[in-house]
Amino acid sequence: MDVNLSTPISKAIRTRQEYLDALKELDIHTVEDLLLYLPRTHEDLSQMQTISSAPLHEKVSIRGTVEHIKLVYTRSKKKIITAMFTDREGDSVEVIWFNQPHIKRMLKDGDEVALTGKLVESRYKVQFQSPAFESIREESLIHAGRLVPIYPQSGIITSKWLREKIALCKDCIKGIPETLPPEILEEEKLLSRFDAIRAFHFPDKPEEVRSARDRFAFEELFAIQLQALERKKLWQRHSDDRLRIPMNPELIKAFFASLKFTPTKSQKIAIYEILKDMEKDVPMSRLLEGDVGSGKTLVAVATMAHTIAHGGQCALMAPTEVLAKQHAVTIAKLLINFSNYIQEKKSITCNLSPITSLLTGSTPASEKEAVKIKLKNGQIDLVIGTHALIEDSVQFKNLLLVIIDEQHRFGVMQRKNLEEKGSPHTLSMTATPIPRTLALTAYGEHDLSVLLEKPGNRKPIDTKVVAPADRPVIERFIDREIEEGRQVFVVCPLIEGKKEPVSTLRGKKSLCHGEVPRSLSGPRIHTQGFFAPQGDTDFSDLKSVQQEIKRLSQTFPNRHITSLHGRMTPKEKEETMRAFKEKEFDILVSTSVIEVGIDVPNATVMIIEGAQRFGLAQLHQFRGRVGRSDWKSHCFLFTSSPEQAKSARLKAMEHHTDGFKLAEIDLSIRGPGELLGTLQSGISLTDKLSLMNPELVLRARKAAEKCLHLSLLPAGEG
Repeated sequence: MDVNLSTPISKAIRTRQEYLDALKELDIHTVEDLLLYLPRTHEDLSQMQTISSAPLHEKVSIRGTVEHIKLVYTRSKKKIITAMFTDREGDSVEVIWFNQPHIKRMLKDGDEVALTGKLVESRYKVQFQSPAFESIREESLIHAGRLVPIYPQSGIITSKWLREKIALCKDCIKGIPETLPPEILEEEKLLSRFDAIRAFHFPDKPEEVRSARDRFAFEELFAIQLQALERKKLWQRHSDDRLRIPMNPELIKAFFASLKFTPTKSQKIAIYEILKDMEKDVPMSRLLEGDVGSGKTLVAVATMAHTIAHGGQCALMAPTEVLAKQHAVTIAKLLINFSNYIQEKKSITCNLSPITSLLTGSTPASEKEAVKIKLKNGQIDLVIGTHALIEDSVQFKNLLLVIIDEQHRFGVMQRKNLEEKGSPHTLSMTATPIPRTLALTAYGEHDLSVLLEKPGNRKPIDTKVVAPADRPVIERFIDREIEEGRQVFVVCPLIEGKKEPVSTLRGKKSLCHGEVPRSLSGPRIHTQGFFAPQGDTDFSDLKSVQQEIKRLSQTFPNRHITSLHGRMTPKEKEETMRAFKEKEFDILVSTSVIEVGIDVPNATVMIIEGAQRFGLAQLHQFRGRVGRSDWKSHCFLFTSSPEQAKSARLKAMEHHTDGFKLAEIDLSIRGPGELLGTLQSGISLTDKLSLMNPELVLRARKAAEKCLHLSLLPAGEG
């Protein structure tokens, strides 16, 4: 039959049903799917060796003839195939295959073959043990004598099997459609899609493989950037003069003057960038990225004050009630101080007496209804809340600014629901330090503002990786800190002593916030998670909150200890945090729920148990819960073994307090992979190094902008 790209794989190749079922599991249904299943690497077997020149215990390919093939049985009834193999120089070596009797039917005396495997010493003689073989009767070799592609394997679908089946469909490669515009191909000097796929499966030299990888790395990044820019264009499709908020420099100067400290240069630049966006008649879409303690809240408050002074309403959505209530207190205090300063100095003409409200899941029904009515009537200037803000019944009179704190903690639709309540300007914030290239990929639809500095009043946190044997020394230090009136956080990976960890990675969300078009989806190669927890799946050595409370109660019998974890109700969490903040407890034992936004200035010690199980980003977030006062703060990373305490990844925490530097270190050690649970997962990259190449990301971004502006996409794309 005529085989083409759309031919079902069941009709294109002859194989058993179990193999077809296994291919379905890999999402391979057609010939095109099979050809787009690209190798993860290549093995150079292009140079044929001879028996005399081949090194022992290294993989080699040798061409020659097999003779004296026979099947023998061992005393234990195992089947062994033996043969003599003679190369082109006349040297011979014994070949042996264990438990593969079918080889006797496949090979005949006198067959010319290429054997690929290792020569080993066995009982004072050299043998070829269980080599792969390939007949040289065919015109070309598939498994030897060339750059051999190595594919991701799954169950019975082996790399050798895939090479054979892909070779059967080789002629269909020429029908692979191009997905990049010719202008982009020429400008970027990229291989065509046809040439790239051919080079992946049937390369003639290593340079072709590198060029093919460059092509697909660019293609996938280009697709991501194109989608991001299209989302941004869609978001800004409607212009509305109501959105224009003229910049008021005098107001911002007065806001800075009302503070008890001087904002950093980064904060001032970020505020300027945001307010310039808000002068336009299209909705702003900007991401404010800043390390722990860099002052994102201050930037948000300045933006809110500017919006409220113009007569607009603001909404801030936080991921937890604890954080929402904390924001409400901090923001109200800053706005009241600003309002009092204006009235006292009379330096500007501005009526700024903002009315703020809190709206969360635990807000009493009667109070919730009252807040909704006031929001709809415009009687509330600023509402701070959680998921309760996205309820359909929550409506605004003149919503001009939405701020989403820790935006990766919300689903795409949750953010969209709030953003669509009037198509307001949107400012997203994240405390997860992300290298710029990753930020452009993960959040490409946003313009980016980065806070690179921290306020001068922040003291560095002393961090140490601690092996189990040094625990008593640290515990004596903790007791001294408590005696001096300070408090302690203890973070554990588990709630209970079960073989199941409290999730240190958030639920999966698509990196691209949507499906990549199939024709631009690129190869499906699995990579390791960026910032993901380390170690195997045995959790028996990990500490739990329950176990640790019991142990600490014995170690510190005169200290007050409490716990915080995800199974508690919002009200219980709030009460626990209130009691800890008001110094009713000395030690708070928690799971990762304290990762974001908890502010207890009196806490000066952070203990992280099973530190090897957390990613660098999370460890840095935990550490950021201390160091919020004038007292010297400390972070101790406890490992489960002395070997783990020597980890270069953990040692980086000792030497660096800059979250962006730690992100770069993690990127260089482990590659980008799926970009951490704290970002999202769902991207499959041709080459893990593609995101570590800033130039490639920026080139893909520029090409996508050009493509969208000039409408260069091939028909059917975009």
